[in-house]
Amino acid sequence: MGAGALGGGISAGGSSAGDASEEGGARLIDEIRALEDRKSALAARQARLAVVFDQLQRRQQSDAGIPTDQLGVGVGAQIALARRESPAKRNRLLGLAKALVTEMPRTLVALETGQLNEWRATLLVRETACLSPADRYGVDEELAPDSGTLAGVGDRELVAAARTAAYRRDPRSVTQRAAHAATARHVSLRPAPDTMCYLTALLPVSAGVAVQAALIRNADSLRAGGDPRSRGQIMADDLVERVTGTPGGISGIEIQLVMTDRTLFQGDSEPARLPGYGVVPGGWARSIIGRGGRAQATSLTGAPAPAGRPPGALPSGAAADQAFNTWIRRLYTAPATGELVAMDSRARLFRAGLRRFIEARDDTCRTPYCDAPIRHLDHVVPWHVGGATTQANGAGLCEACNHTKEMPGWKAHPANGPNARGGTSAPGGTRHAIRLTTPTGHSYQSIAPPLPRTQRGGPATESVHPKETRHWKEIRHHAKIHRRALRSRRDAPFAA
Repeated sequence: MGAGALGGGISAGGSSAGDASEEGGARLIDEIRALEDRKSALAARQARLAVVFDQLQRRQQSDAGIPTDQLGVGVGAQIALARRESPAKRNRLLGLAKALVTEMPRTLVALETGQLNEWRATLLVRETACLSPADRYGVDEELAPDSGTLAGVGDRELVAAARTAAYRRDPRSVTQRAAHAATARHVSLRPAPDTMCYLTALLPVSAGVAVQAALIRNADSLRAGGDPRSRGQIMADDLVERVTGTPGGISGIEIQLVMTDRTLFQGDSEPARLPGYGVVPGGWARSIIGRGGRAQATSLTGAPAPAGRPPGALPSGAAADQAFNTWIRRLYTAPATGELVAMDSRARLFRAGLRRFIEARDDTCRTPYCDAPIRHLDHVVPWHVGGATTQANGAGLCEACNHTKEMPGWKAHPANGPNARGGTSAPGGTRHAIRLTTPTGHSYQSIAPPLPRTQRGGPATESVHPKETRHWKEIRHHAKIHRRALRSRRDAPFAA
């Protein structure tokens, strides 16, 4: 359906919406509902196509002599890329499709007819994952989602119904699933607004309750002693101190805060970048460096700055570096594009400096749509076929994407630089780009994220001639002078 057909003829400005009658409003709701049903039907179609594609790829891999235990590897990643999703979701997307098509046909029919959306179908599949195919089919028959039995049911009630039915079918498997869940315990970090973050721990319930009880007990004790902080603030501070072993969480761990020199020394408003978190305000980054022992100052990396030192005032010389354990590592970028072209390194070994360079440039996994943390440094063009160990032929990948890339039929090459196909681009002409090709011949491009002071999708993706840059600077300079002259003429007193 084209964009022009949406909205029942209402103009883009929305002027007709205010004059719409009740019948017009009802028609809009009907169309929204019809579009939602269409989305569900398309999701069901995607599931069927995914299963057929998986079967086709497995046959082709078997004919190519791939071992039986490796059949199907890389199929889910291709499906995720086609859906513009992170390859990390490959197992969930393909697993959902297989379960719906082969084991839960009535849930699939409910999805096709719009009685369930994709998320609610995913909940049913998730809660029956521990069952055998036969028991899963039985739960599907019992719930009968295509008969309207789940109409108006909320997500929580839907999950409860699926769990109850699954437990009746196979209580032993459900119990074993709960016992096995402890092996999935982990800690994760994700950004929150305003330079905050969520530190999440998935723990067995006994361990989680014990941790919370210990934090609450200490917080209540400090509050009774007159601590002005709230209970939540004390618990958060106590957690950081217990984990890092240092009050305030200062441990001297390098955090690689990246900012422009103008942001650091001249108070520029250009945001900085904190690996593992994302973009942070420039003022906050400066305060981290000059906070006088309240937080780490990095570089831009390091540990606490001394009390009384103004923001941005960094020590110089080996003695000062040792005293404050704080240093600056300069990153050099091409003026027109922001391409990272060089970096200072304090390490003697080239490998350590190159690793820092690539991690600073790529920030997260370079596979398209994947933003998982970098775990492996990979040769874009494999070393065994002549790929060089250079920054142009290096890329940061997560573990899963690196393993997938090594499967037969997957190919990658730099889209610019010396190893680019079809010629060599000028140094610094564009940000580092990689072209990834799947076994079906579909290609996806990944461009390194812009560093501070560069724009995404602007000059960083095409070369800008220096003379053109100077020309525009001169135009802006003359325009500024002209505005000042007009302002002074307007504000000058009238002559008598």
